[in-house]
Amino acid sequence: MAKTLEEARKKLDDEFGQVRRHLEKIHESLDRVEKAGPEDDLHGLLKDLEKTVQEARDGGIVGSGANGHRRALDDYLKLKEGK
Repeated sequence: MAKTLEEARKKLDDEFGQVRRHLEKIHESLDRVEKAGPEDDLHGLLKDLEKTVQEARDGGIVGSGANGHRRALDDYLKLKEGK
């Protein structure tokens, strides 16, 4: 947990940025599904989309995804409220 409100805000902004970058990957994966035709592997494309969304939510090999943002937000709000 961050010791100051400023540190907590920086961590929150960093985590938010990571999640936003994941959203770009989700959009790219969704675009591939939307552009698929009858001869494309929809099952595989949807599986890739699901994996991409899961990485955004839970994190991948590096990073913690939206879970990290949730923790950073909680820390920030606690410090902001003085708890």
